Amino acid sequence: MGTVPKSVKTQTDRPTGSSRLPQHGNGGDPSSAGQNGSAVPAVRTGWLAAAGALVFIALAAAMLFTGAAGASQLGDPGSLTRWALPAAKAVQNISMAAVIGSLVFAVTILPKSLNFRRVRKNASGRPAPAEPEHPAFTRALALTSVAAVAWTLSALAVMVFTYSDVSGLPLSADSTYTAGLASFLTDFSTGRAWLAVSIIAAVVTALSFGVRSLGMLAFTLVLAVGALLPTALIGHSAGGDDHAAAVNSIGLHLLGVCLWIGGIIVLAVVSRQLGSITGVVLARFSALAGFAFALVFLSGVVNASLRINSLDQLGTPWGGLVLTKAGLTLLLGILGLMHRNWIIPRLAGSHPSRTPVPAGTAAPNGGLSAQRVLWQLIAVELAVMGAVSGVAVALGRTAPPRSEELPQDASPARILTGYDLPPELTPERYLTEWRPDWLWVAVILTLATSYLIGAVRLRQRGDKWPVRRTACWLVGLLALGYITCGAPQVYGMVLFSTHMLAHMALTMVVPLFLVLGAPVTLALKALTPRTDGTRGIREWILIGVHSRFSKIITNPVVAAVNFAGSIVVFYYSDLFGLALREHVGHELMVVHFLLTGYIFILTMIGIDPLPGRAPYPLRLVILLATMAFHAFFGVAVMGGTALIQASYFGNMGREWGLSALADQQLGGSLMWGIGEIPTLFVAIGVAYQWSKSDARETKRLDRAAERNNDADLTAYNNMFANLAQRDAGTPDQGDR
Repeated sequence: MGTVPKSVKTQTDRPTGSSRLPQHGNGGDPSSAGQNGSAVPAVRTGWLAAAGALVFIALAAAMLFTGAAGASQLGDPGSLTRWALPAAKAVQNISMAAVIGSLVFAVTILPKSLNFRRVRKNASGRPAPAEPEHPAFTRALALTSVAAVAWTLSALAVMVFTYSDVSGLPLSADSTYTAGLASFLTDFSTGRAWLAVSIIAAVVTALSFGVRSLGMLAFTLVLAVGALLPTALIGHSAGGDDHAAAVNSIGLHLLGVCLWIGGIIVLAVVSRQLGSITGVVLARFSALAGFAFALVFLSGVVNASLRINSLDQLGTPWGGLVLTKAGLTLLLGILGLMHRNWIIPRLAGSHPSRTPVPAGTAAPNGGLSAQRVLWQLIAVELAVMGAVSGVAVALGRTAPPRSEELPQDASPARILTGYDLPPELTPERYLTEWRPDWLWVAVILTLATSYLIGAVRLRQRGDKWPVRRTACWLVGLLALGYITCGAPQVYGMVLFSTHMLAHMALTMVVPLFLVLGAPVTLALKALTPRTDGTRGIREWILIGVHSRFSKIITNPVVAAVNFAGSIVVFYYSDLFGLALREHVGHELMVVHFLLTGYIFILTMIGIDPLPGRAPYPLRLVILLATMAFHAFFGVAVMGGTALIQASYFGNMGREWGLSALADQQLGGSLMWGIGEIPTLFVAIGVAYQWSKSDARETKRLDRAAERNNDADLTAYNNMFANLAQRDAGTPDQGDR
């Protein structure tokens, strides 16, 4: 749907002096008729049924077109499995999207209470009675529960039918079949992945029936999004080309699909309950939908490019499905632009040819017609999305032109890392060797764009935001992009020294620039506070800053122990091997070291709000301790004679560069040298802030002295004068 127009944001999000939500017409019933008995426009149930039918119609047509529905020549599982498996996957995908979309709406978009009150206590001091839930919020959570049940059942069906498909055995209840199914679920990655999805779906289902607070709903949302990880891992063969890029693009694609399709489903289901908050909800969902569309389309392009060798292969049946899906996705994007540029301004009353009218109110100036067109467009979007979902499932059942099997003559490096051995590392190749990590590309672009939008918004409002902070933030993101996509990423998979170089940059260099950018302070200044009880990004940031968890992890001692101690735990345990061999382990390693470095430096020199601040002397002591620890660990690695992860680095088949042990010792020296320099800069920053703090305190005392004519100094001198007089009037004990 694109970016929300400024006029809409101004009207829907500005403080109004009252915390009560707009009342619905006709007695406050959001589902009742508008004035003069006219019905409030909404998406009819028939459109939902039609969209569901289109999923299976498009699926069947696409499978017949590509031949994916045909019997396999080797171990055919039967027609039941051939058709039931993709049908179950379609239901699983749509129900998962509905669960995630409805939770997003409940947590960030829809108001929980019909009449929000900021004061939660009455005049007697007792807690005020709970406000009744907003009908749209109740309806969204009902959708969550129903969709979660469907998600669980369909995930279990996919799990069973997948075993039948890969084993080539029809469904059976005999002991041999069930024993094979049990082995599939425990010993094979695909089986374990679908078992994990089923378990997560079952837990989400239980939570959807039992929780109502926004905090627990947010936890349920995070858990549901976590189910995308195993789904992405089985979406591409580990032996295929650029497995890491494929997994990342699939994961981003699934996330965008769930946010986008799930959001449209929620809008259709709660359309009758929105009433006068329709414009507010549409405006809030618009930006999210625009982000989701970009994520879906761009990740789809990346994933498709990884599975073809030339553009001519787009003429194959697989390519035909890709082009069909891309065309339908662009059509959905056009419909979203219509929402943004035509519907939302009319609902908000900002269009020059329209007079503002309450949503759901019949009026001759077109207010009701705009809302009717809105729900008609959403109904069309549902139908198109149903077709896209069916084509997407059929695409997953169709073999791509590029083989996803590991070549028989694969090199040791290809077997261990998933990539062929890169050429010998030279100074020039530090700048020329690149391998995009699309997950971090998406993160970096999102963070950069959001930061720049916030800085521009502040300047347009007349507030100042230092250019140096913006520059530091962008430099930090560029450094993060180089480490995750450049030579440190390419050679860090085959050389311990380059891996250590990337590690120290992730923990010390990148966080230093990001902390100086003060992103939390910018967000709190740029984002408009909400007054209707919903929690936007700003509200969730404040909750996170003041949470008990934040108080623990931002304690400087805890942050220092986590920052320094995790290095030993990581490199002298199987976690290092997991990060080297498994894509998920590698991404978690990057996240962990980036966050630990960021939190540590934030507690030292950051200006963003924290639950508490350590005194400056303690900060310097902690910094000196971490410098000593880095030096100790670096020297230990330099002097080590045992190869860390010998089965990995020792079997790389590398014929250039230092030996594996010598390269490891070089990595220890890099850790010692690189770790100390940024720490020294942080120490200088702490000392500088300390001096500025003392200067501010001195000025404050001087101003206070000018106001009260040195009352504190006079009282201090009088105290000593009184003590002297008392001592002078006291007889000497020796004269008695």
